[in-house]
Amino acid sequence: MIRSILEKRMESFRCAFAGWRQVVESQPNARIHAVATLLVVGLSVWLELPRGDWAVLVLGIGLVWTAEMLNTAIEYSVDLASPGRNPLARASKDVAAGAVLAASACAVVIGTLILGPPLWEKLKVLCFWFY
Repeated sequence: MIRSILEKRMESFRCAFAGWRQVVESQPNARIHAVATLLVVGLSVWLELPRGDWAVLVLGIGLVWTAEMLNTAIEYSVDLASPGRNPLARASKDVAAGAVLAASACAVVIGTLILGPPLWEKLKVLCFWFY
């Protein structure tokens, strides 16, 4: 019984990771999000950000990934339901893409507010050593 429950949970995780991989492999913008995620995480480690700042950054990153995955799911569903050209299909895809744009813009603002000041201070110190 417990083994069956664990096997079902593991299968759910395998499916979820397969979905994430599908998004990254099929969507060029998801690859941009992946690079941005790695850059933000690397920069945050280098800047030794406090835990609260990490929490806000992770929420922003999660918001963008969630929007991108939902956008991809909507695009696949619309393509399946309406393979031909249809103004409502186009509008649905545009609205979903707009959600990703809104999430990404919020993440950029969050990243700038949190990473900007400590990055500026660190760069000033580094530049001081070169002069």
